[in-house]
Amino acid sequence: MTRILTVVGARPQFVKASVVSRALARRPGLEEIIVDTGQHYDDAMNRIFFEELGIPRPRRFLGVGSGSHGEQTGRMLAALEAVMLEERPDWVLVYGDTNSTLAGTLAAAKLHLPVAHVEAGLRSFNRRMPEEINRVLTDHASALLFAPTDQAVENLRLEGIAGPTVQLVGDVMFDAALHFAAQPTDALARWGLEAGSFVLATVHRAENTDDPSRLNGIVQALSTLAKTEQVVLPLHPRTAKYLEAYGLRTALEARVTVTPPLGYLDMLTLERAARVIVTDSGGIQKEAFFQRVPCVTLRDETEWVELLEAGWNVLASPLDPQAVVGAVSSARPGRADAQLYGGGRASELIAQALEAGRPTITPTWT
Repeated sequence: MTRILTVVGARPQFVKASVVSRALARRPGLEEIIVDTGQHYDDAMNRIFFEELGIPRPRRFLGVGSGSHGEQTGRMLAALEAVMLEERPDWVLVYGDTNSTLAGTLAAAKLHLPVAHVEAGLRSFNRRMPEEINRVLTDHASALLFAPTDQAVENLRLEGIAGPTVQLVGDVMFDAALHFAAQPTDALARWGLEAGSFVLATVHRAENTDDPSRLNGIVQALSTLAKTEQVVLPLHPRTAKYLEAYGLRTALEARVTVTPPLGYLDMLTLERAARVIVTDSGGIQKEAFFQRVPCVTLRDETEWVELLEAGWNVLASPLDPQAVVGAVSSARPGRADAQLYGGGRASELIAQALEAGRPTITPTWT
C-alpha cells in the first residue's frame, strides 16, 4: 500500500484536491492522508469547501491560522514535520503556491520524503510575490512535478528540471470545472442577478490588499463600473480587514454588491453567468476561461500567460483605475478555438503516476 500525505490549507487547494482525492480513492493500492493546515481558518473559506465538494474530512487539522509569512510558514513546518514522522507516508502531495505548499515541501525535504507538486512550473517572474518564491522552491525540491501546460514544462526546463520527473498532465482545476458543471446553485436569485448583466470581482492577493494605493485604485475602479452595471464582490476576509483599516469599505459598499465569501459551487454559478470577471486570483483567471467568460486581471503580470495570448485575459494595474475601467468595459471573448489545459484527465494521470512511482529517496526513519 502506497501512503500519500496530502497537504492543503487554502480555497484553491480544496478545489484541486476534490478531484485528485477522488481519483486516488479509485485505486486500491493508494491510501491518502489529508492534512489541513488551517491557512484559510475562516469557516466560510474552509469547512464549506469540504462539505460541498465531497472531499474526505482531513485526518489532521493543524489550525495554524494567520500571521506573517515567516511566522505562518514556520508554525506549519513544525506541525507538519510531527505529522509526517507519525504517519510515515511514501509521498507528500502539495498543490499550487501557498505557504501551506512551501511548508509541506520543506518538512518533507528535511525528512527525505519525496514531494509531488501539482501545478508545477508556473512562473510570474516577479520575485516580490510570495507565491513566486513558494512555487520556485517547491519545484526545485520535488521528485515528481505535474505541469498543467506546455509553458510550465518549458519554464522548468529553463531552470534545469527535465526528464521523467516532469509530467505534462493538464490542469486539475479544469477537471473540477467539468465535474461540477452540472451542479448550479441559486446564487443568481439570492443576489438579484441577471445572467450576462453583471461584473464579478474577487480581490485577495497581498500585493493588492496590503498596499493602500492599489486597494484604493481597485475601490475606485469597481465603484465607477457600478455606476453603469451591477458589480458583485464576494469579500475575502483579508480584503475586508484592509478595507476597514484604510477606511475604504463604506465607499465600496455604497455602490458595489458585497457578499460574504462564497463556496465553490456558488462561485462557478456566478462565473458562468457574469459578463466579465475581474480578479487578482490565479485560479479564477482559469475558471473564467473554463466558463468562456472574459477576464481582467488586477496585476502587473500573470503566471497564466497563455490566457493573455489567447485573448481571454488582459492585465490592468490597480494603480490606474481608469485603465481598469476601460479594460472591463471593452472586455470581449478571446479565441474560440483555444484549448489550453488538457483533456480533463489530469487528476487520473496524477493518481496513475503516484501509484506507479517508486521513490528513490530514503526517509530518515529507515
